[in-house]
Amino acid sequence: MTSSHPTPAPRQWFVHLSNALDRRSATKLALLFMGAVLARGRRTITTWIRAAGLGECYQSCYIAVAAAGKRARRIASRLLDEVVAPLTTGSERLTLAIDDTPTRRYGPFVQGAGIHHNPTPGPAGSPRVYGHVFVVLALLVEHPAWGVIALPLWSRLYVRKADLPSVYPQHRPEFRTKLEMAVELLRWAALPLGLLKRPIWLVADGAYAKREVLKAAGELGITTVSRLRKDAALRTVPGPRPVGKRGRPRVYGENAISLAKRAGQKRGWTRGVLQLYDGTAVKRYKTFLATWRPAGGVIRVVLVDEPHGWRAYFCTDPDATVADVLATIADRFSLEIAFREVKEVVGAGKQQTRFIHASVGSFHVCLWTYTMTEAWAWRRSEAELVDRRASPWDDPTRRPSHADKRRAWRREMLAAEILAVMRAGPSEAEIQAAVDRLLALAA
Repeated sequence: MTSSHPTPAPRQWFVHLSNALDRRSATKLALLFMGAVLARGRRTITTWIRAAGLGECYQSCYIAVAAAGKRARRIASRLLDEVVAPLTTGSERLTLAIDDTPTRRYGPFVQGAGIHHNPTPGPAGSPRVYGHVFVVLALLVEHPAWGVIALPLWSRLYVRKADLPSVYPQHRPEFRTKLEMAVELLRWAALPLGLLKRPIWLVADGAYAKREVLKAAGELGITTVSRLRKDAALRTVPGPRPVGKRGRPRVYGENAISLAKRAGQKRGWTRGVLQLYDGTAVKRYKTFLATWRPAGGVIRVVLVDEPHGWRAYFCTDPDATVADVLATIADRFSLEIAFREVKEVVGAGKQQTRFIHASVGSFHVCLWTYTMTEAWAWRRSEAELVDRRASPWDDPTRRPSHADKRRAWRREMLAAEILAVMRAGPSEAEIQAAVDRLLALAA
């Protein structure tokens, strides 16, 4: 999994990831990575181009972004190997998270865009959103001071069958469901992560707790944790086969289990203190073993009594503890936070691209710069990332946000440019060019 050569410095990550492309596009993509970090305001591709100083060759920059969309799998493998894997040192197990997220787009000529479910309706309350939907795979890594952080690795663009005709035939992908894409992402990540010789867990929303995903995860040796439907067709655990009876032993029990009845019974509930959401929480829960056909056998079921009603979760490892199951479910929220930051801070979905590969490439540039920013700030102190002197009202106990880390990395990049210009004997033209560039970025 890990390379034999030293881990590249943060500024070298751009070059290393871009080397997965053709040489003509690799140089442009490396500079666009830097431009995506330095960009301010509306983070369109043209903003990246201006921040990277590539205005004279802007057309080839769009080609480089589209090439990144076509080779996203190769670049994601390099990202996992060189940037993310070193952050997992010391962890007892590796936790993957899968979910889908929409990006708003506008215009009738945006390839692959369609009407999808809106997970965050907002004050308007619109249940639908027009745009792209990406199925994203992330690795959840726990920081010693900041808690669990989701690091997106790779995603697949989901296009409804009705929207495929809007894509040119030479670029039109085959129709694949979200579950099929989730299985593809799992199979991609299982091999390199398996070389780390640690257990792999998967946490996903209940929409991905289906037979296709659970079967593939079981074949790959991945333990799955997810939400369980309240009307799930559970059965009891079969007892031992009677002596002298021939044939295979039973996999599923004879009696059905009603989750509603189990949750309604007053007996069997336990109250405990658990570590959830970077703190302690008192939960009232009930746990038992059951068999479920989509999982292919025995699962651990955990019922939790919440103020708004009971909820059910499951784990495909029968020996898992309640603390492990509920902590993993709570860690999944870090992926939702990553989606919010990628859209609001990094600017995913604002690139104003029409062609499908350019849309995929621009979305991945946002994902990868988010992951690289978190990796750059991983071993830095809070004093290096946040300067609260200008904001005395800020909470001193607040952990650095992604925007704080992004601004700190931006300051380091600009300081490196200034130091490069202030070498011995800079000419007036070089100094003026550096000043003009820095002023343009500041404006």
